[in-house]
Amino acid sequence: MAGTVAVVTGAARGIGRGIALVLGEAGATVYVTDRESREQRHSELPGTVEDTAEQVGERGGTGVPVRVDHADDRAVEALFARVRAEHGGLDLLVANACAGNALPFRGGPFWTLPLDHWHNMIDIGVRSHLVSAWYAAPLLIERGGLIVLTGYADPDAEVIAGHLFYDLAMTGVSRLARLLAHDLRPHGVTALAVSPGFTRTEAILAELGGDVTEGDSVEFPGRAVRALLEDPEVGRHAGRTLPVAALAEEYGFPR
Repeated sequence: MAGTVAVVTGAARGIGRGIALVLGEAGATVYVTDRESREQRHSELPGTVEDTAEQVGERGGTGVPVRVDHADDRAVEALFARVRAEHGGLDLLVANACAGNALPFRGGPFWTLPLDHWHNMIDIGVRSHLVSAWYAAPLLIERGGLIVLTGYADPDAEVIAGHLFYDLAMTGVSRLARLLAHDLRPHGVTALAVSPGFTRTEAILAELGGDVTEGDSVEFPGRAVRALLEDPEVGRHAGRTLPVAALAEEYGFPR
């Protein structure tokens, strides 16, 4: 994948970091974006854009740290303008930024849940995925690239998550993948969503006390993204929401 140019949003930690690292192992140039930087911290959890970019380099790729608040459209515009100036196009966008863990995550009737969840999950989540795709689309069309949205829901599932904002956001991501795929397919770009299972992110480990043995590594979704990017027939997945575990069976990569 030397010569591959990728943008992974929300990659200071968690699944975004894991995806960036796997792409780095393959030799890609990875623009690592997040609002968490060494100069500006918003969380006590470990991880910054600089940390992830350095780890991408240690894996054999080229990590480019860019502090971006994905609630700021102008900052997102500047990010993709920089990618165009430096590379002329883009092969992969992984839209992953979300502030879903910014508030304590507990379920309950919707009127008992803080309305701030809307901002954290819909604005910095569904909307930021769309804004990133909006600015990335012309660059991806130049190379016939791939958009991967991260989410956690089957849009057709009858199961209710028990958290209105979370359920709405994740269902929205799946629907967004379908809509992006519809518009981009005639231009040679594939858009889809992937749904990781229970993953040992920094936020999950902190919430559960750090003693978690079950669940997948943050790099497991990254292996799925790499497999999709390397598949010359990836277009058959356009618009779908794909469980990472099912992709592992299809492509034969380990957990």
